[in-house]
Formats: sequence, C-alpha cells, structure tokens
Amino acid sequence: MRAAVFDGTSLQITDVELAEPGPGEVSVEIAAAGVCHSDLHVVRGEWNVPLPVVLGHEGSGVVAAVGDGVTDLAAGDHVVLSWVPSCGVCRFCLLGRPAQCQMVANVVATQGVLYDGTSRLSRHGQRLHHYLGVSSFAERVVVPESGAIKIRRDAPLDLAALVGCAIATGVGAVRNTAQQPAGATCAVIGCGGVGLAVIQGARLERASVIVAVDTLPEKLVLASRLGATHSLLVTPGLDVAGALHALVPDGLDFVYDAIGKIVTTEQAIAALGLGGAAVIVGLPPTGQRAGFEPLALAEADQRILGCNYGSAVPSRDIPRLVDELMAGDLDLESMVSARRPLDEAQDALDDLAAGHALRQLLTP
Repeated sequence: MRAAVFDGTSLQITDVELAEPGPGEVSVEIAAAGVCHSDLHVVRGEWNVPLPVVLGHEGSGVVAAVGDGVTDLAAGDHVVLSWVPSCGVCRFCLLGRPAQCQMVANVVATQGVLYDGTSRLSRHGQRLHHYLGVSSFAERVVVPESGAIKIRRDAPLDLAALVGCAIATGVGAVRNTAQQPAGATCAVIGCGGVGLAVIQGARLERASVIVAVDTLPEKLVLASRLGATHSLLVTPGLDVAGALHALVPDGLDFVYDAIGKIVTTEQAIAALGLGGAAVIVGLPPTGQRAGFEPLALAEADQRILGCNYGSAVPSRDIPRLVDELMAGDLDLESMVSARRPLDEAQDALDDLAAGHALRQLLTP
C-alpha cells in the first residue's frame, strides 16, 4: 500500500508493507485523513518521535478485517480513528480518564508502536513507526480496537475524519476540560481548525459572549458564521489582553489558547476575569516555557487548565459529535479548506504552515 513516510529529512509517498491485525486489533481502509499542526510539529523537528514514521493521526474509514478477540467491531463498520487508543485497564482508564491512558503515553505515543511493543508497518524489511497509534496518511491502517470508534453509516466519512482530532479536541475543551456553564463569557485565540471547533463547542454550550481572535480577517468572518459573537483582529503591536478587557471589562470567564505559542498562552492568562480559567488547547514545541504572576492568579482565584484531546472519552464523545454533525448542530464542511490526494501531503503541510489552510482532507 502507499503511505506518507517521514524520515527526519523529507516526506515521501512510497510503498510500504502493512501486516494483518493481531489480537485485539483491526485493519481499516482509510476514507480520509485530516492534516493537523501535530503532523507539522513532527516535520519541523519540534517534537521528538521515533523515525522513520508514517504520519497522520486524524482519520476515518471502513473496517476491513479484525484480529482475534475483537468483539465490538466487524468488517464493514464505519469508524473514526482515535489517537488515544486507551488500554482500558490502567489507573487513568479505570478512573474514567482515557485521554491520560498510561499505555498510550508510555508506549504508543512515545515509542511509535502498538500495545505489544511492535509495529505493523515496514518498508524493505525496515521497521516503520506508527504516529500516535494511527498513521492515517496511508491507504490502510492497523490500530487497536479502542482506536477505531464505530459511528453511524449515514454520516459522510470524509467530514467524520475531523471528529477524530480537531472536533473532539475543540468541543471537548469546552465540554470536558473547562466544563463551561451556560451564560459564560469566553474568547478563543486562534481560529484554525481546533479554534473553530472550540467556538462551535462554546456555541453549543450556550456561551453569552464568544470572542474570536486571529490575525486573518477571513478566519474571523468564518468564526462569526460558526458562532462567535465578537471578533478581534490582531495587528502588529496590539495588546491582545488589553483589547479583550476592553470588550469584556470584567475579564473573561474562559480563554482558550488554540495556538500554543508562548505569547498566546500568556495573553490567555492575562485576559481572565475573577475566577476565570485559561485553557491551553494548542500544543507548543517541546521545551518552551511561559510566564505568569502567581500572586495575581491566586488573588483572582483563576486557573490554568491543560487540555489533552479535549479530555475526551472517545467511545462516548465521538458518536455524539457525529450525531450532532448529522443533526446540523456542527458545521464541519465550512472548516474544510481543501480536499487533496495523498500525493499532496507535503503541499498540504506547507499550506498549513503558511497559515492559508484550515482543515485539509487527504484521500488515498
């Protein structure tokens, strides 16, 4: 089969071998894969992952085959891929927090393998690594059963791919991480794919104020269509936190950093009101440090919340989000800026890096 392999220097579309699913695993024919900043971090060398690696962690498809012991999936099922294929037995899974699964953190994500410590991917006899247990920039994948979430068959598989990362993360940041109550005020810094999903989540949870913050006017226009009540165009030298305080003088209840740069994290904290929470959704390069004044945070009873995968429970949240897509409550089509063949994976990453793209879909 064909897949996008990154070797530390270049991204190549090449033929690779994919083994059959082992016990507790399933093989999925990819329908579409979303292109995310997490893939871009790897190509830029900002995250350390085992190489060579087949990229892609957002996707959807149809189950082609199942391994021994698989009970909840069968060939022909439509699925959304989850990059947190939780083990179900570690401490965090048993606490109902699968987004913090220890098996995923210690083995799948860091070692680039599946549960048993081996890879199903190879090229000319050389082992290739899985990316976040998914590797969806390919024609087919093998994933743990918990990494393929069954969805209704009438949902469009291309749009459903976005639910596996951008939508689960963005809407989950509001619902699960922040547990934002109805009537709250919030701002979203960065209106890319995840930021727009946060805006839609805030709309669904009935926020009274949703301020979209971005450097590109066209993204703010789309943010308004998707639920933002106010827009803030960031121009050179603008005091973003001051501008947000001007819009909401009491400060905001929640500010979501959907970019993950040090400056945006610090802006999110500075824009909070009494009892507010900054939710760090976007992921920065490894090793960076942000600053804030602890006394001011304590005196105002404010919080900083980390958000991994929208604190999602994929088996619960992904089917619900697909239902909301089908009910017309979520607009995912407006978030798709391009549909491209797998051969254009590098071009898609380049457009994402340049800020021209929202969510792009690759199809085999």
